[in-house]
Amino acid sequence: MKFDVTITIALKEGMLDPEARAIRHALANLGFATGDLSTARLFRIGIDAKDAAAAREEARAICERLLANPVIHRYTIEVE
Repeated sequence: MKFDVTITIALKEGMLDPEARAIRHALANLGFATGDLSTARLFRIGIDAKDAAAAREEARAICERLLANPVIHRYTIEVE
């Protein structure tokens, strides 16, 4: 069975996010007042698995082994 998996990876709280800081500064220069701002990466992956739980576990392994550094990143996984 094929599952569409969406993985979102972002920096953990307290980690410096220079890209977000630059975007927030640029928005302020354009006249847009913003509150907190952070960046994240979104991955959409098609995974062949026997069920949704197996697809989620494979996505978790992908995050742990390649996409995310568990020391500085947090991630969420959505399986459809």
